Amino acid sequence: MNSKIIAYGILKAIGVVVGLALIFFFIYKISAVISYLIVALLVTLIGNPIQHFLMERLHFKLNIATVVTLMLFVLIIAGFISLFIPLIAAQSENLSLLNTQKIEQNCLELISKIELYCTKHHIPIGKSLKISSWAAKLDFNIIPSFLNTIISMISDFGIALASILFITFFFLKDKLLFISAIKTILPDDHEEKILNSLHKIKHLLSRYFVGIIIQLSFVFVLYFIVLLIFGIDNAIVIAFLCAVLNIVPYVGPLIATVLAALLTLINNLNVDFQLVAIPTTVYVIIGFVLVQVVDNNVCQPIIFSKSIKSHPLEIFLVILIAGFLFGILGMIAAIPCYTMLKVVAKEFFPENTIIKIITKNI
Repeated sequence: MNSKIIAYGILKAIGVVVGLALIFFFIYKISAVISYLIVALLVTLIGNPIQHFLMERLHFKLNIATVVTLMLFVLIIAGFISLFIPLIAAQSENLSLLNTQKIEQNCLELISKIELYCTKHHIPIGKSLKISSWAAKLDFNIIPSFLNTIISMISDFGIALASILFITFFFLKDKLLFISAIKTILPDDHEEKILNSLHKIKHLLSRYFVGIIIQLSFVFVLYFIVLLIFGIDNAIVIAFLCAVLNIVPYVGPLIATVLAALLTLINNLNVDFQLVAIPTTVYVIIGFVLVQVVDNNVCQPIIFSKSIKSHPLEIFLVILIAGFLFGILGMIAAIPCYTMLKVVAKEFFPENTIIKIITKNI
């Protein structure tokens, strides 16, 4: 091997590395566009049944059915945005009156009483945790900062929404054109299997996302009832926010409960902190926990197992494994990705024993 061959190999390797680096850099730069495409694809899967209903049952033409489907999404989004206006105004007013020093003083006093009670009754938890020592380090100024961060994140919502709806329109309108384009680039010996897989994936994922909407609606109603019972202002908006967080399996409900507790405290700033605000917050937390118990044991197993034709234990294990491997994003994408893998595996390896077992209902 002479020096020219070695030099050529080194230069080729450097070129490959540089090319890959440029590709990843380009993907990083257009990550927002990729996110819009993914979300638009999900919205398309949700809108497919609506568009199909309008075309088959009401005999709408393709373009009209597509526009009506998107208008329904726009009306729903506009309705929810209109609900947020009173919440933002109310919380802004509350934050302007927020006395974090007073809240901190009340909380520390309450914690001291808990510690004194534990010590008086010889309960070791008060001494072992040394509540007063770490409680003194709490910074309650994070409350308004956290809410201001949420409000600032909403500012970019308009551009993202317009982009997603524009992309979704063409995904719904020209899906047959996209399928024809895919056919031209597929290898002939696998074309039928790939197209069958795409059809089944579209059907199952449409059912799955419709199932998610049903599940979130169920949780939303229960959250709303809990907040309404305890007289929380803007209950419908808070319930909606907390229901949306349930999209993230297991972690989302925990964040929703914390958010509901925080907003409950803010809504009760003008009343007695220890006698009203804290007990009401505790009752709301208990109510949210009960809602999650019902949702996890009744709603999710029924809806998800029927929509994607998977056993509830199978769903739980897939989400758990994805969470350990890829974090929160993995938990969100676990079921759609697993469903796609199952469909492809059944189409290409139908005789495999394990695949027969896990795909018998597809």
